[in-house]
Amino acid sequence: QVQLVESGGGLVQAGASLRLSCAASGRTISTWPMAWFRQAPGKEREFVSAISWTGGNTNYADSVRGRFTISRDNAKNTVYLQMNSLKPEDTAVYACAAGLKGYYALRRWDDADYRGQGTQVTVSS
Repeated sequence: QVQLVESGGGLVQAGASLRLSCAASGRTISTWPMAWFRQAPGKEREFVSAISWTGGNTNYADSVRGRFTISRDNAKNTVYLQMNSLKPEDTAVYACAAGLKGYYALRRWDDADYRGQGTQVTVSS
């Protein structure tokens, strides 16, 4: 089994930056694509970003492209989400996920094979 634990969330003002981490334990995630999802209060969970197992391919939701950067350190079994120029509409619980079906398949929460519990990000105006 794989456990995914997110950290790095918090309360920040609009325009600030945060870096989220997703640490995996139980086995290596170095050969799996990983993704970040978020869920705002009263809204459905949405895809934020994905990264291939090599880190060579990345994908972003239109709402975060140019502001967020996904990366991974396979030696540390960790995936990161650098979030810059945060906006109040970025407020949500952010969770990471791992998919065994391949990089292009990891775009929906339900398609993930392993999921974390999430970390709260709150952006005040």
